[in-house]
Amino acid sequence: MNVFKIVVLSITMCTTAALAQKNAAKEAASNIAGSSLVLPQIQVVPIQDTATERNYELYIELPEDYAENDNKTYPVLYYTDAMWHLEALSTCQEFILEDMILVGISWQKDIHAALKDEVGAHLSRYRDYSMRAHSKPEIQAKYQLGQAQTHLDFIRKDVIRYVDARYRTDPNSRTYFGYSLSGEFGAYILLTQPDSFNNYILGSPTIQNEMEYVAELNTKFGPFKNSDRSTSLNANVYIAYGSLEEETAPIDTFVKLLNDRRDDGLSVFKEVIDGNHSTAFPATAIRSINWLSSMMTHKSTTSQEVSFWSIPHLNNPYVSITPEDRKDGIAVDTLAMHSKDQKAILTLSQEIFEGIYGSYDALLISHKNKLVFESYYKKGRINVPHGQASAVKAYTSLVLGRAIEMGYLSMEDLNKPLTNFLKDVNPKNLTPGFEKITLHKALTMQGGLRIDNEKWKAFEKDTSLLKGQGLVQTLLEQSGPITDESQSYLYGNFNPMLVMTVIDAVVPGTAEEFIKRELLDKLGISNYEWAKHASGLPEAGWRASLQSRDMLKLGHLVLNEGKFKGEQLISADYLAKATSGIVKPTQDWMPQDYRYGYFWYQTQIKVGQNSYNTTFAWGGGGQRVIVIEDLELTIVISGHDGEDDKIMTPISEVVIPAFTKH
Repeated sequence: MNVFKIVVLSITMCTTAALAQKNAAKEAASNIAGSSLVLPQIQVVPIQDTATERNYELYIELPEDYAENDNKTYPVLYYTDAMWHLEALSTCQEFILEDMILVGISWQKDIHAALKDEVGAHLSRYRDYSMRAHSKPEIQAKYQLGQAQTHLDFIRKDVIRYVDARYRTDPNSRTYFGYSLSGEFGAYILLTQPDSFNNYILGSPTIQNEMEYVAELNTKFGPFKNSDRSTSLNANVYIAYGSLEEETAPIDTFVKLLNDRRDDGLSVFKEVIDGNHSTAFPATAIRSINWLSSMMTHKSTTSQEVSFWSIPHLNNPYVSITPEDRKDGIAVDTLAMHSKDQKAILTLSQEIFEGIYGSYDALLISHKNKLVFESYYKKGRINVPHGQASAVKAYTSLVLGRAIEMGYLSMEDLNKPLTNFLKDVNPKNLTPGFEKITLHKALTMQGGLRIDNEKWKAFEKDTSLLKGQGLVQTLLEQSGPITDESQSYLYGNFNPMLVMTVIDAVVPGTAEEFIKRELLDKLGISNYEWAKHASGLPEAGWRASLQSRDMLKLGHLVLNEGKFKGEQLISADYLAKATSGIVKPTQDWMPQDYRYGYFWYQTQIKVGQNSYNTTFAWGGGGQRVIVIEDLELTIVISGHDGEDDKIMTPISEVVIPAFTKH
């Protein structure tokens, strides 16, 4: 958005502050006249609740280009308390989310005249948006509170059906906006019939006296189970309140209740806005619509730093068979193949979006070093780094290969005692057999360290002995003897950190500087995160994040035997060893035909009568960089799946066979 638009938006939004709600449960009576709204861009449509015969109005605002794009569908934002919220949201549509249909739902029009004169035109909101009946019979008899379910039925059966039948709407992108009491109504919808909307904006919800009932609704809906997708709320939720509001603790409790569901289909983002209950409203509208825009596109537009788990899910997948040339060092082309195979890959992408194989965020396919298929789902964004989990181990292996190519280590050094390279390690108190640990053994998870977990937790709390090479000193002092028997495959992060400590010891400067200068910078990778271990060294086994396209660059490096743009970055001899099947992993859940090299996996994938040697980095949750040299194929997968990582089955049965015919 340009500066002029920001200024105009801010001024316009400030003029709407007077329309913000007063003090939630104690709002003053309104003198708003009952005349219909008249604005040139708004269609005012009368609508009746077919169940109660109550009459309302819809205030429908279409995007400017609606009439010009007959084949285009549009997301819809539904909002209650329409007379109070219309101007603010209309302004947001003008400047932030231009491609959206707005549908405001009025208060009941044919309301009892005497009560309307006494309370105001907004009287019906107390009945329609409240969750429960009032405890005092005389108040309940007068205002008929607690009819949220009745009003929700009206919205689902009458309002949404009307809008979908008459306009080109996107059924995968419905949003609810509510503030104050209508924010409470949104919380009710979320916990009773969450499929009503895909996205929920709940500004300062008045749930101070409703948390016990909210918790009950959550229990009725049931806990989330990975094995049963129907237990997911499947929603993006934005919750905000003013910094000067009273009784915000219940809202925080509500946020915690949602997060405690551990629901991977639910994204919750909380924001505290400067101001009180009324004055926080304009900023809430702007910020929430900015948040909403982030799930309409695969390109992140937010400048805010949010945790991965707060990233909202895309309302629709982004799928391209002609990927964009982003001038990022990735060559692009078109997915050119038999239409049946292309259709199968497109069908697979839709199935990934629907969660059939678990929770995955990106699938990229490169053929002959050109990106030909690019897709993003759920939390996937083209320009947002994605957590790599244990795939970082494979990247650490490449860093070591870079050190060998530059002459800081040799292939012969792989079989020398690891402590030979660590001049700060004192051998005096090391466990017997420590010299058996070589880079080769560490790289294949056969270092042989055996350390009591409880004892090690104490060292992790007080990290003074773990700094730099002190990590290896402590590991080798605390481990049981290193023997031929102990040097069997044992997966974990100790071995990768042994390797990272050697890298740090032999390269000029630090390992962190070396990784950036000699690997990531060479590949044009700048938007990444790489956490530090308690030792102060870069993590070697997890806690790094990369963009999916940058994962592809690492795959290309392997495909091209260590070369990038003609430069030999990784030792070809080392890479051949690293990607070979040296040992058999011993985990019970590991496929029987998987083998392990230097932090890279290897297997054979059979297509018809042929088998193809497949090398891949693998991180928990579904991160994979898959390289099949014989097919000149590189596949990248990103995910946050907590189950069985089932994505490899369709990759083997759909994607790879499609390229065997080239």
